[in-house]
Amino acid sequence: MEALDRTLYLKLNEMSEVQEADVYLKDVAQLYCDDEAVLRRCRELKLYALDPERERRYVKNVLSVIRKIHEMDPEIPVTSLGGSDFVISFRKKRPPRLWLQRLKAAFVCLISFCGAAFAIMTFNNDVGVGEVFGRLYQLVMGTESDGYTILEISYSIGLAAGILIFFNHFSVWKLNTDPTPLEVEMRMYEDNISKTLIQNAGRKESGTDVD
Repeated sequence: MEALDRTLYLKLNEMSEVQEADVYLKDVAQLYCDDEAVLRRCRELKLYALDPERERRYVKNVLSVIRKIHEMDPEIPVTSLGGSDFVISFRKKRPPRLWLQRLKAAFVCLISFCGAAFAIMTFNNDVGVGEVFGRLYQLVMGTESDGYTILEISYSIGLAAGILIFFNHFSVWKLNTDPTPLEVEMRMYEDNISKTLIQNAGRKESGTDVD
């Protein structure tokens, strides 16, 4: 029987959110090892003890993780995959407040709806969509438009359909499995936060940070 490969493959998450002050390796990384015993020990390895009274983001380095693994067992070879710096976001566990979440969601929807409606109305006013439709209707039909013709109805339906197709999301229904523009923007925002925190931490350590 061949001996199991004890090499631990380690892939750190760029940003991990934890709700307990004690942070374990399984909370911040994906792990793989042929030796199940080594894998179990490493998954339960305690990396950091955060301040339970201070909710904040902590910037850590893969070297500190490898050091902890070798302190537990210096015979475990570690292969790190991915980036060298990562962020731990510590937030205490709180009971869910559904009413507050729904209130926030309703507020965001209201602001988005009003903002989109205002943008559409100002756009239509600037380019004179009503006048264009009226003139076109008169040229084709030979009569004055009353403002409620097939042109206005088709434009309104097409505008709503275009918005739904572009955002690829309506309630729980989606046209396909592609991420929505909002999901893309949120991921980009999270990536920018992680990179900024890591860069700021590096500047402070080198003494070049400007407050």
